Amino acid sequence: MLAEISFYNVVLFIHITAVVIAFGVTFAYPVALSFGHRGDPRHVAFFHRVQSLIGRRVIAPLGGVVLLAGLYLAIDGPYDFGDPWIGITLLILIVLLAGGGAYFGPREDRLAELAERDVEASATEGPVSFGPEYQQLFAQVKNVSYVAAGLILLAIFLMVTKPGA
Repeated sequence: MLAEISFYNVVLFIHITAVVIAFGVTFAYPVALSFGHRGDPRHVAFFHRVQSLIGRRVIAPLGGVVLLAGLYLAIDGPYDFGDPWIGITLLILIVLLAGGGAYFGPREDRLAELAERDVEASATEGPVSFGPEYQQLFAQVKNVSYVAAGLILLAIFLMVTKPGA
């Protein structure tokens, strides 16, 4: 028996795909940064620039797709905007997207600038010493990133379990 392919199912596919592409990459950041700091810290600034670019060119636009597709699914689907899991996941998405533009983007750019400054101040060869300003901002962004990752996982959990539906 073949599954019915409806417009609703196509939008659901688009919604899930956009979530995976937009937010999945953020779970690889800690591994890449840890490798960069331990491997060759002279490339850390490049990584922060890539993070910022991914935020602007991947996460933000696909976050918009997640929002629009999710709204369609909530309006046309068997669920109600009054269901707690819909309101909470919508709030999480808004917080994540606003946080990307207002918090992560500017701080990733600043981390890149600080890392470039600290690399330039280091000897041409040998270890790189990141200054206290970089280290403090990096620790702050890392902690907020963990909160964002937790929110992403909470949203996925709520969308799978649909409490109150």
